[in-house]
Amino acid sequence: MEFCQGKSNPRWLWHAIDHRSGQILAYVFGRRQDAVFLELKKLLELFGITRYYTDGWGAYERHLDPEQHRVGKDRTQKIESKHIKLRTRIKRLVRRTICFSKTERMHDLVIGLFINRYEFGRLL
Repeated sequence: MEFCQGKSNPRWLWHAIDHRSGQILAYVFGRRQDAVFLELKKLLELFGITRYYTDGWGAYERHLDPEQHRVGKDRTQKIESKHIKLRTRIKRLVRRTICFSKTERMHDLVIGLFINRYEFGRLL
């Protein structure tokens, strides 16, 4: 979670990775709300995902079948590693930095461009 314009406007980067390769499959930006998760879930339908590994946030339990969903840290190391890489390379994601986004659009564009370049650019 990062903030845009101030602490009253939190922004979440929701992304899913392939557990085997660590490749980002899809991502969306928004608040930590069910509607944003459903947007990401819709993008993931194209991949035919059969298993989701998440933290215990309620939206996952409300919108994923229990037999497809597993809660816990044991399978989320790769995505946590991805978070560290993003924070290291994008200064807007570092806490207490002077580099921050004044608008949601710019925040989403900068992070989205980075992901597209460094994650999807390798596929070309």
